[in-house]
Amino acid sequence: MSDLYELRCRECGKSWGNEPRSFCEDCFSPLEVVYDYDSLKKSARRENLSGRDFNMWRYSELLPLPRDYKGPNAVGGTPLVASRKLGREWGIKNLHFKNDAVCFPSLSFKDRVVATALAAARRFGFETVGCSSTGNLANAVAAQAAQQGFDACVFIPADLEPAKVLNTAVYGARIVRIDGNYDHVNRLCAQIADRFNWGLVNVNLRPYYSEGSKTHGYEIAEQLGWRLPDNVVVPMAGGSLITKIAKAFRELITLGWVEPRPVRFFGAQATGCSPISDGVKRNLSRFEPQKPKTIARSLAIGNPADGGYAIKLMRESGGWAEDVSDPEIVAAIKVLAETEGIFAETAGGVTTGVAKKLIDQSRISPEETTVVCITGNGLKTTDAIVGEYTLSEAIPPKIEAFEALMDAQFATSGRALAAHKA
Repeated sequence: MSDLYELRCRECGKSWGNEPRSFCEDCFSPLEVVYDYDSLKKSARRENLSGRDFNMWRYSELLPLPRDYKGPNAVGGTPLVASRKLGREWGIKNLHFKNDAVCFPSLSFKDRVVATALAAARRFGFETVGCSSTGNLANAVAAQAAQQGFDACVFIPADLEPAKVLNTAVYGARIVRIDGNYDHVNRLCAQIADRFNWGLVNVNLRPYYSEGSKTHGYEIAEQLGWRLPDNVVVPMAGGSLITKIAKAFRELITLGWVEPRPVRFFGAQATGCSPISDGVKRNLSRFEPQKPKTIARSLAIGNPADGGYAIKLMRESGGWAEDVSDPEIVAAIKVLAETEGIFAETAGGVTTGVAKKLIDQSRISPEETTVVCITGNGLKTTDAIVGEYTLSEAIPPKIEAFEALMDAQFATSGRALAAHKA
């Protein structure tokens, strides 16, 4: 390789160098970035990380970046939260939440993939970047394009959550709303990538884009003390994230940064759009596409590009896939916030709800280390839960009015107000 990485077909193995391309012209299979690991073993050492900031660029040798590339912003470096309450309630000891709901700059894990995609866009000379998106990706493209001086044009389904549309518009990106679901949007973007000299991050830049997801996995291993967990529960839309976390773990083993150990991968979907989960549970050789109907719009991809690879990974790792209904998603969002102080979007409700199902099914055991991936912030999907909460009546600014309010509330709960008075 002229670089330490290149594109290669995931099926026939043909090399394609480095260019804005997502599929093999010989067999029409997807391309993936592969690395010269023998060379990386000499240059990429774990001890090199000690003096670097804790963000995704600390792993720059393991990413498809141009030579001497300097990350323009501090993407990643999100917390791995050890559960204090929910794990105890569920009866498991080592439960963690990888919280990308606070990822910089747009509050979802999509900031990671956009960061590597825009590095490729700069390398290939694109001036305009864009994407097909269910919301979070559009936010991330718009924000980072504004930071880095790209023109941005994003394509979204017309029924996207208002908060996500606003979170894109505020950065000045052009927004094209499509009367259709994500799969319609994505097909249109494939045509646009052929017609326009634009870098569409999840179309012609997709192999580079998807590598950013690996940093979510690198951080999990480092935050566990350079150990791999027993189980990872990952939300699935297109199916890419779960496969890239697995790739990250394999790379850390190859480089000798962690001890080898089996990790089981569990995929989470919404029942209203669960082609991958359905394929696993029905033991299908290939998933059957579905028409999305769920409040978890960020996961509403009925024909997932990496669905087959996700199914293969889960089966080979001894994992499983599950899905949860819209009411279960809402309940899981609430319980995660009330117990751990993490406000997740609907996708986080999916992974949390699925994690509980897997524990109840004894697929995850109490002694194992389990990481649940939270990929977006709840402020993006407030419409999903706003009906769960009502504002109380305003009271006069007088202590008597407050005591009367407390008397009523404590009477409802069966507790005594007197015990709380000085």
